[in-house]
Amino acid sequence: MDFDEGKVAEGGGVDLLKVLRKWFGMKALRGGQEAVMRALLAGRPALALFPTGGGKSLCYQLPALLMEGVTLVISPLIALMKDQVEVLRARGIAAARLDSSLTSEEVAEVYAGMASGRLKLLYVAPERLLKETFVERLKGVHIAMMAVDEAHCISEWGHSFRPEYLRLAHVAREMGIKRVLALTATATVPVAEDIRRAFGIGEEDVVRMSFLRANLSYRVTPCVAGKRLGILTERLKKRGGPAVVYVTLQQTAEMVATHLQRQGIKARAYHAGLPAEHRAEAQEAFMAGTVEVMVATIAFGMGIDKADIRAVYHYNLPKTVENYQQETGRAGRDGKAAVCELLACRDDLVVLENFVYGDTPTEGALRKVVDHLTRRGSLFEVSVYDLSIATDVRQAVIETIITYLELEGCLKPVGMGYARYEVRLIGTMERLLAGRSAEKRAFLQALMATGKEGRRWVVIEPESAAAALEVERDEVVRTLHVLEEAGEVELKASGVRQRFRAGAGKVEMAGVMRRMVERFAAREAADLKRLGQVVELAGHPGCLTRWLLGYFGEAMEADCGKCESCRKPREEERAIPGTAVAGISMEEVATIRDVIREGHAALGSARALTRFLCGLTSPAAGRARLGRHEAFGCLERLPFREVLEQVEVMVS
Repeated sequence: MDFDEGKVAEGGGVDLLKVLRKWFGMKALRGGQEAVMRALLAGRPALALFPTGGGKSLCYQLPALLMEGVTLVISPLIALMKDQVEVLRARGIAAARLDSSLTSEEVAEVYAGMASGRLKLLYVAPERLLKETFVERLKGVHIAMMAVDEAHCISEWGHSFRPEYLRLAHVAREMGIKRVLALTATATVPVAEDIRRAFGIGEEDVVRMSFLRANLSYRVTPCVAGKRLGILTERLKKRGGPAVVYVTLQQTAEMVATHLQRQGIKARAYHAGLPAEHRAEAQEAFMAGTVEVMVATIAFGMGIDKADIRAVYHYNLPKTVENYQQETGRAGRDGKAAVCELLACRDDLVVLENFVYGDTPTEGALRKVVDHLTRRGSLFEVSVYDLSIATDVRQAVIETIITYLELEGCLKPVGMGYARYEVRLIGTMERLLAGRSAEKRAFLQALMATGKEGRRWVVIEPESAAAALEVERDEVVRTLHVLEEAGEVELKASGVRQRFRAGAGKVEMAGVMRRMVERFAAREAADLKRLGQVVELAGHPGCLTRWLLGYFGEAMEADCGKCESCRKPREEERAIPGTAVAGISMEEVATIRDVIREGHAALGSARALTRFLCGLTSPAAGRARLGRHEAFGCLERLPFREVLEQVEVMVS
């Protein structure tokens, strides 16, 4: 680089526009970007609260070129990482990503770029900071800055808390990374405060851009469930142009897309239940314009850089206002007029509330998980997948429990490893041993002898190999990775296991359990409150744009004049209709009794049976393939609490 590193370190005198023109071909920075960059170049952490499409990525990409060392970018989406890396490389910038889609040769190339200092930006998922050997590698690299995308995930009380994000602040402190840039487009004022405290960001370095999108027109159309499809079809035919339709359930996405296709509309379904190649094909077709309407769950949209989306429809109520703001923000990114319409039906609340109730573990299930994690000795490994099946608690919930135990000082994660390694020699054993000391040759021979030989691969279990060789497990794993990097073996790892160390101090577990139960109850209440706020938005008689901005802590002086409420002023709240639903019938009571008599182990508790009847999957029920049972989801029309009360009477 042709810039004075001394000036960069002091944060002054850098001609940002010169760098911008040279590497990105742009003539000017957008509002707020320079303030963020100046804070980082001065060595301070910063928080960028920018709307979708507000230019968050440039806030770290440009400063990365002016700093000595690598910028570590934490991003939750492989597709987004891949796109950004490709764009940067096309500009001649040394960028790379580490994710599960790379071959061993590609991983080795990335590590070589890190070690040589050639690499300027490295994109990784937050989970990689738990992986065995990765953090150790980072300790040997000069890290100029850490950029944390989707930083709202760090907040325990935000709308999409991810436990692995909470550890990022600890990692930054342990590695001495002072420059941290937290980026988000969906932070309320309390969530922004959580982010600021976690990374030690001063109030003066919180850069908040307006979330006002003047080209978006917000509409709310109250309707009963039976009329939504007709209204949506009419809108799409009338307005035309690329559009996204958001739904809650995968089967709804399939149903709506099929109906639209029959109506002559070029539509496709997109959801997590589709094979990866089908999702990729649908996304590419939408980007290319051969598909005009994408009917999708929340699985679609992150990192989609399509500027000409003319409308975003919410066929179902969104889970949170944050989700709504993020999803509607994908419309009209070219600055031209776009419509965001919510087809509001109260029926959707049952499904959304049931998801919340279904995710809350019982006190008994909580105790099982906590006991398993706190009675394992000073250093131990856990398969979250196996623990999920054994306790019938979803893996995401177990990760949250682990995070809470960390906060309580009960345990500390020390890495992520694998239960098994398949090892294939690239050459012969003689070649592997050649040129090594007698001691090293003996160790390698003994290590390979601990494995189970197949036709081409030797399966080595690090735990048992370490015990047989009387060495630390880390030495076994390190040896295998050194051989892989040298091109002498090929490795395939399987059986992910997280490694933990018990907390140093004595912890009063009764208090821990009580606080754990209270935390999950509070999370449940917070999630239900967020649903209520969605209904409040849908029924709001005043300016919808002003309400949305106020939710995110931004004042608006005058009404927008474009939204549904401004176009059709009203005094009272907008009524959101719903369908009258019949209670549990005698035939359904008989069905419940039949399921109880069948004695499925996965449905042994009242809450597990209620989840099953409401159509909510669980780890144990999934393992037992009970999703195919004819009674699965037979009461999904009813509130979880109502079904639970009936089930508790029947099983008592």
